[in-house]
Amino acid sequence: MDKTVVAAWMLMSLLLMAACDRQQWNSPYAEADAEKNVSYSVFSERPKHLDPVQSYSSNEIQFTAQIYEPPLQYHYLKRPFTLIPATAQEIPAVKYFDAHDRLLPHDARTDEIVYSVYEISIKPGILFQPHPAFAIDASGNWLYHRLSREALKSVFVLSDFAQTGTRELLAEDYVYQIKRLAHPKLHSPIYGLMVDYIVGLRIYADTLKQVESNLPGSETFLDLRNYEMEGVQIIDRYTYRVKIKGKYPQFLYWLAMPFFAPIPWEADRFYSQKGLMEKNITLDWYPVGTGPYMLTENNPNLRMVLERNPNFHDEFYPDEGMPGDAERGLLIDSGKKLPFIDKVVFTREKESIPRWNKFLQGYYDASGIGSDSFDQAVQMVGQGEATITDEMAAQGIRLETTVAVSTYYMGFNMLDPVVGGGNDPRAQESARKLRQAISIAVDYEEYISIFANGRGIPAHSPISPGIAGYRDGQEGINPVVYDWVNGQPQRKSLRDAKELLRQAGYPDGIDQRTGAPLILYFDVTARSAEDRSKLDWMRKQFQKLNIQLVVRSTDYNRFQDKIRKGNAQIFEWGWNADYPDPENFLFLLYGPQRKVGNSGENAVNYDNAAYNLLFDRMKNMEDGEERQSIIDEMVKILRYDAPWLWGYHPTDYALYHAWYRNIKPNRVSNNSLKYFKIDADLRAKKQREWNEPILWPAVLVCIVMIVGLIPAIMTYLRYESRTATKNISI
Repeated sequence: MDKTVVAAWMLMSLLLMAACDRQQWNSPYAEADAEKNVSYSVFSERPKHLDPVQSYSSNEIQFTAQIYEPPLQYHYLKRPFTLIPATAQEIPAVKYFDAHDRLLPHDARTDEIVYSVYEISIKPGILFQPHPAFAIDASGNWLYHRLSREALKSVFVLSDFAQTGTRELLAEDYVYQIKRLAHPKLHSPIYGLMVDYIVGLRIYADTLKQVESNLPGSETFLDLRNYEMEGVQIIDRYTYRVKIKGKYPQFLYWLAMPFFAPIPWEADRFYSQKGLMEKNITLDWYPVGTGPYMLTENNPNLRMVLERNPNFHDEFYPDEGMPGDAERGLLIDSGKKLPFIDKVVFTREKESIPRWNKFLQGYYDASGIGSDSFDQAVQMVGQGEATITDEMAAQGIRLETTVAVSTYYMGFNMLDPVVGGGNDPRAQESARKLRQAISIAVDYEEYISIFANGRGIPAHSPISPGIAGYRDGQEGINPVVYDWVNGQPQRKSLRDAKELLRQAGYPDGIDQRTGAPLILYFDVTARSAEDRSKLDWMRKQFQKLNIQLVVRSTDYNRFQDKIRKGNAQIFEWGWNADYPDPENFLFLLYGPQRKVGNSGENAVNYDNAAYNLLFDRMKNMEDGEERQSIIDEMVKILRYDAPWLWGYHPTDYALYHAWYRNIKPNRVSNNSLKYFKIDADLRAKKQREWNEPILWPAVLVCIVMIVGLIPAIMTYLRYESRTATKNISI
């Protein structure tokens, strides 16, 4: 009878579970969160820096932009991108001064302006998120600023601190962060750029180095309040000034980036404790901000969680946008308090297929579109217009497209003796022709077609479409790589590439000095099957020239370290514009911005004196014919030197479920989470519909098992009956 009981129990259990439709068996989330105001997203690369003075990667800013508040931000709906106040009272008006400190008119000539002054006034009443750095006891003493070894024994994560506190945001917090750009231990990626603009920043860095070298060995906190810096000044509780060398109109854009967000000295003091640093409890791991969200869970190998900051100040959804925004439902929430979503859960997904399947099951609210799922999601109609497929439309999924203010490129390390040429003029000329040959051979039209499903246009310079300085048509082609044929750019022939390779000293891919095949090294962060396909394709492109391409794959943090130290020969990277100005693309190849030695964003370490001089002239100019002429000359130099294989400018395609609302994508304004909205009830309903368990096969198996057991049961019962009769007879 035991087998009968087991089988019956299995059948009853399956039927009971089938009756339970509130929680999907395959749901990756807790049942308690099923209908809560929670958004679910993904990330593929773990962030390295969450300290705003160091963070500069797109996989980091998706977190930092929600936590930190610089004084300015971009209007969420308006295009072209428009700056508006964030914590500032208003957009600061710049004042220009000459060498005698005399105020100049706003239309003064650039060569008359010796320095500019930006005065920023912030709104009163803004509070920092709850944090143990602000916690005090009844006597007003800091609870956690001088932790003993004994107290640290029970601390492993930030949430282990029992008490938290807060305080009002002050002008001094913004000044403190600007000073941190010069901190000798922080190595801010924009320090090399900002020393050319913020008055006294370089001198301040030298001062801090000297001070730090004289600190006692046990002291780890460098209190920046104790050292004045000429270029920043606190005027009153809510007002500060920044003094800029000459004229630099792009500085307003920087005031919308996390680099210029506030950092309270209390947080710096708290995180400077050696015992906390040993436990990785640092500002790089646990941010402290005034923004709409705060990071409550940081497990970058698994998941990261942002939750609503209970101290977030009043901010409201915009009440105006662009034509068509109202019809698209983007103004329904006008005037409502932000943020709308209570919690955002980011799950790490390294592979594209699991990420895509979970999106289709309703477990992620939005998704990009990989090459392997493009045909399932998108169809082309009319004049190449992209629209959602019928299958996706039936699920209520919508497609949003936008031209990305971005560029993807292959970089040649100019410090490398083979692809860069070093300091030898003859070697430099050889390397230049080698780079030009590779630029022709690597067919990015084919790459875009195969791996991006046509979502992009081949790049002819660093500048992205939609940015001042970008040239289209015949005047915009790169003549080193393309000819203009029948009204279209046409890539030069492989014969042209091989001739350049011969002139470079590598006829048919053989080094004529050694007789050995030319071998080049390609550093990547490839992980997925799709990445491997791309690498195979790239090897074939180099093989056209009989060049052997050796791929060196590593994780993203190691890759960044190799780039920073100049140890990569060839690599693939991209750039999302920080702000909508050509200077933000052209500075990527400005000599003083070299990655090696200067910690700048010139990852290929390109340094051309003529280009640098033109950049210095162009960078502070207003848009116009004169600026365009200089940009054209700069681009001409870059095309000839070919420090990048220009790659392509992508078009972003993204899918959103019907319950995910107020979406207007862009890559310039990164603090968008506060505007998004979730209909959690609709999501839960759709998840149940799309993930209904199919139980009949299991039930059928159980029935078959029971039916199969019936003969054995009957035999057993007859045996029991005979035994009982025999016992009675006896």
